[in-house]
Amino acid sequence: MAQALHIFSKELKDYFVSPIAYIVICIFLLITGWFFFATFFLMDQANLRSFFSMLPLIFPFVIPAVTMRLFSEELNIGSYEMLMTLPVSLRDVIVGKFLASVAFVAIMLVPTLSYAVWISFMGDLDWGPVVGGYLGAILLGSAYGAVGIFASATTRNQIIAFIVGMVICFTLTLIDKMLFFFPNAILPLIHYLGAGFHFENISRGIVDTRDIIYFLSTIFVALYGAHLVMQEKR
Repeated sequence: MAQALHIFSKELKDYFVSPIAYIVICIFLLITGWFFFATFFLMDQANLRSFFSMLPLIFPFVIPAVTMRLFSEELNIGSYEMLMTLPVSLRDVIVGKFLASVAFVAIMLVPTLSYAVWISFMGDLDWGPVVGGYLGAILLGSAYGAVGIFASATTRNQIIAFIVGMVICFTLTLIDKMLFFFPNAILPLIHYLGAGFHFENISRGIVDTRDIIYFLSTIFVALYGAHLVMQEKR
């Protein structure tokens, strides 16, 4: 675990050494801020529903952009082989990189807390759905971060890693909105696979163990897939 934390610290620092982290955060805040305040006065309701409803559509763009370099860059420049000569396991490397991506998502969300503070002065804000919404956002971001790590492990090209991660994340977001394409026998399964469905439940302040299990299972499957892929490359 100590080695995983060391990898976590290194990767989190690396995010903010390059301008990509600042660009991604600025774009995220500009898009969410624009659409939130553009619709807030029209809805005339003291809540963050419009903000949280955007996240399943924005995260598939933002998070793969954050994770695309985690393995692809190391595979491309050859530093992965050097990393594996150190006294660190592949599991520690994957866990450390995953924790760094989760921390980045949390840091990216911190400035948006000002939306909730501002609304609380404008009206009677129910903090239950706000807490649920941010919990759901962290879980959704963690799941998509794990998917992005898997995509990054499959290729040396960061652009391909971004596209693969984005496609998988968008599929998870939209699959439960396209039930009419599937036979009735598997509709309950397809509906359960939709990340947007589980996120919406939590963002309403309803913390159901089935939703938590869904996100934890998605994280496990994606990281385990990345582990298998990277084992093949050793």
